[in-house]
Amino acid sequence: MNNKRLVFGERTYVMGILNITPDSFSGDGLFQGLDTVTAALEQAQRYIAGGADILDVGGESTRPGAQPVTADEEIGRVVPVIRALAKAYPEVILSIDTYKAKVAEAGLIAGADWVNDVWGLRADPRLAETALRFAAPVVLMHNRSKPTHASLEARLGGRYIGMTYTDLIHDIRKELMESVTIARQAGIKDEHIILDPGIGFGKTVEQNLELLARLDEIRALGFPLLLGPSRKSFIGYTLNLPPDQRLEGTLAASVVGILRGADILRVHDVEEIVRAARMTDAIIGRQGRSSTDRPLSSALTAG
Repeated sequence: MNNKRLVFGERTYVMGILNITPDSFSGDGLFQGLDTVTAALEQAQRYIAGGADILDVGGESTRPGAQPVTADEEIGRVVPVIRALAKAYPEVILSIDTYKAKVAEAGLIAGADWVNDVWGLRADPRLAETALRFAAPVVLMHNRSKPTHASLEARLGGRYIGMTYTDLIHDIRKELMESVTIARQAGIKDEHIILDPGIGFGKTVEQNLELLARLDEIRALGFPLLLGPSRKSFIGYTLNLPPDQRLEGTLAASVVGILRGADILRVHDVEEIVRAARMTDAIIGRQGRSSTDRPLSSALTAG
């Protein structure tokens, strides 16, 4: 899979979101029964035409207040899609968005290259071993989501309230490194680890804004950084806009994210974000931010 090699620092990479769910917070769920694979392939084609480098396939909604699904149900949603994507677009990196080892294994067998775990290897102790067995890079996300702290507003959707941190950035850094330790203890190499600070997961609107403004302090941990601001509630509650009107807010958050060190942007509006990322990279001379300021290799090969 040499053609799937990413060189962090060379440019900003864009990950397109494929929600194979009926209840996505952004209203873009692609789970449509017999037509699911067709809908996913069409969305993937649009993303790739728009410049996506990675496609992230998930079968369980992670919005505040969402109902969990069983591993078997999740597998039934994502595996046919991943199998079809791997056949149709072999040059594109595929990521399986799950925190369950059983789902990850099925997705990797079907053709996924990465595992994107919103619980940073904390939810299922078998997931790290599964990723290691397939030599799959892992995205480790920070997450303090608690249903008791989720608040739902009809027009703006869910958000977290009353989340308490002793020191926001210190706590996030510490807990991300605890996930890194889990990965390392399982045998996963540092060059197969990507960190995600978890914008929108167990953080208030104000905490999300602070995290974005201080993202460089997370990047200082030395790992490639994935940022997922797309249509999130902190944008909606800041601008008083529902999910389908958050493009400009997502663009602003994405540009600030690049300036603060994000290597990958996980988004719904791929074409627009790719254009903004390319322009931002050109302005700041992205090639000047290479692996020289990271303690690990800047190159990551999928698989």
